[in-house]
Amino acid sequence: MDNPPPPVLLRHMDFDCDIIIVGGGLNGPTLAIALAAAGQSVTLVDALPLKTRKNAAFDGRSYALALTSARLFRGLGIWARIEDKAQPMLDIKVSDGRAGEGPAPFFMHFDHAEIEEGPMGFMVEDRHLRPALLDVVKATKSIRQVSGDEVTAQQVDQTGVTATLASGKTLRARLLIGCDGRGSGTATRAGITRTGWGYDQTALVCALTHERPHHGVAHQFFMPPGPLAILPLTGNRSSIVWSETTENARAINALPDADYLDVLRPRFGDFLGEIALAGARFTYPLSLSLANALIAPRVALVGDAAHGVHPIAGQGLNAGLRDVAALADVIADATRRGEDIGAAPVLGRYQQWRRFDNATLALATDGFNRLFSNDNPVLRGLRDLGMGLVGRLPRVRRGFIREAAGLTGDLPRLMKGESL
Repeated sequence: MDNPPPPVLLRHMDFDCDIIIVGGGLNGPTLAIALAAAGQSVTLVDALPLKTRKNAAFDGRSYALALTSARLFRGLGIWARIEDKAQPMLDIKVSDGRAGEGPAPFFMHFDHAEIEEGPMGFMVEDRHLRPALLDVVKATKSIRQVSGDEVTAQQVDQTGVTATLASGKTLRARLLIGCDGRGSGTATRAGITRTGWGYDQTALVCALTHERPHHGVAHQFFMPPGPLAILPLTGNRSSIVWSETTENARAINALPDADYLDVLRPRFGDFLGEIALAGARFTYPLSLSLANALIAPRVALVGDAAHGVHPIAGQGLNAGLRDVAALADVIADATRRGEDIGAAPVLGRYQQWRRFDNATLALATDGFNRLFSNDNPVLRGLRDLGMGLVGRLPRVRRGFIREAAGLTGDLPRLMKGESL
């Protein structure tokens, strides 16, 4: 009698790709491109259909990209596709005050001419940045994109991780990376808990046209309900991120366009002449959400999945892109050394690199918001005094400028303008 055939065993070396990335926002595709440049094969899983992502009206946001984030995009071949649509940020003016009264006499003025590297950053609209990312993803042979499907389960073993999709398909890789936002399912399934709280604030977001040129100057006006950021776009246009109490924001957003502008004008001022809406209006609830770990067995978190912060300093996306660049660095080095890219020691280097910076940013934005989003006369006096001092101390002022440009700290190679 012939011997029966041996049982079919799971061969752990049968991988569909090296890395699975969950989340198709901005960090996910950017990380996929960076990892492909480091020699990895990547599957990018996006719950939204590709048609939705490509819709120019899908999202009305614009992004303040620090100088080092622009370097990252340049190194990945993305910047050339958007450079002519990016508005350099040459100056930042920060002031304190109340709606209709104008700013207090103390303010901070950061001028890019005080550093040697160039503009502190650039404003880029989502409708330009997102298609550029998708085009590069599509053109990169080592990236497979799965759209309109989502990960519903993940299982880790000694050699890899298996992700199960809502469609019933499974994917197996050495590493799973969550770029799936503040409510990260990747983090939850990995047992990673979060610390956070809401601010009872909502951001009202829109774009405006105005009569006078902005000259590349960004403004941050602190008012008791929350800050108003006026950020320069190409042409005579600016992006508005206007923080109000959630109750006020709900009432303001329900107004017709003309009444909405009537509420905005006393806050905005008349320094740019007449203003008008340019496109749709959006709202976003504001909160802090910090993952208590950036890694778990064969899992890493990036961007808002790791840290969602208040937009008061405009550093949310930039912090996520630092995660991208740092993780790409770590994986590129591990690959050169012949290490298992999903092993705990490799992922531990990423967490050690980014955890402190992310926690510091979360605490700083939380502290600034609490300090400035109130009308306490004692705090108002202290913060105005502080802004006045910073404005008069060149070395301190230069430090703030370099921080805004992303030039401080231990920079990953892509953010130095170097290749992986």
